[in-house]
Amino acid sequence: MILSVRNSVRTVAAVAALGAALAGCGGGTGAPQGSGQARMGSPGASAAPGTPASPSGASPSGAAVSPQPGAPGKAPTLAPGPNGLTPVFERARRRTDKVVALTFDADMTSDQGPRAASGERFDNPGLISTLRGLQVPSTVFMTGRWAEEYPDQAKSIGTDRNFEIANHSYSHHAFKSPCYGLPTLDEEGARADVERAFEAFRAAGAVNTVPYFRFPGGCYDDRALRALAAAKVTAVQWDVVSGDAFAKDPDAVAEEVLAGVKPGSVVVMHCTRSAAPVTEEAVRKIVPELRKRGYRFVKVSELMGT
Repeated sequence: MILSVRNSVRTVAAVAALGAALAGCGGGTGAPQGSGQARMGSPGASAAPGTPASPSGASPSGAAVSPQPGAPGKAPTLAPGPNGLTPVFERARRRTDKVVALTFDADMTSDQGPRAASGERFDNPGLISTLRGLQVPSTVFMTGRWAEEYPDQAKSIGTDRNFEIANHSYSHHAFKSPCYGLPTLDEEGARADVERAFEAFRAAGAVNTVPYFRFPGGCYDDRALRALAAAKVTAVQWDVVSGDAFAKDPDAVAEEVLAGVKPGSVVVMHCTRSAAPVTEEAVRKIVPELRKRGYRFVKVSELMGT
């Protein structure tokens, strides 16, 4: 009973911290506020946004399998949901082997340029270096504004086969209201925002991009899913909240992740020093412990493709 209460308190605290991050700085993706239910589309082959789908990439089971995971246009996606809605992936529920995807949101809103100019750091090169050193394949959900602010880092991440870059919007504005006080885009603005982010990745020289999208704040509804349909992306949520936003105790973050991970889990963390200062230290605790438990780290594309 005591353990159950302690876990509940940790979870509530993590959600509260993430909500504060979203409301206060636009710096992260937390527990979805008023989001729709995750729709698990059936696996299907899809190319990158604006590229015709290629049926030759589909396996007999219907999952698109890439010969080069992380290469542009080669990553598997889910088939559209009901009425053509953008499909939503939150966890590989059919996986029984011990695999887990660590995902990192590289957040920066369209209006945070002055804060960056004054010295606030929205990047975290130490975290990326640690992931490389530990040889942890990872998916980075990046905003276009982040890629513009740190083009050299975006290119470095996006040309390293250890990583894949997914779309976290350009502006980190909301695709549904309410969403932690974030400004809300209309349908036309939402479509343009997604394409603008992909353009920012291309301009930075990132090539290991995948047709996945994470809603700012995790907030979405059917209107948002319709708005994204033309982009031919799969929306990616998560089933494990790390609680790293504004956290000061890396042990607490590590405990939250270790307590929540199951085979096929998607963990949401952050690649933003100002909003998530202890993430790198937490990762140094999480990775060896999960490996000790028999887990293997994969990118989201591998989770979705098998």
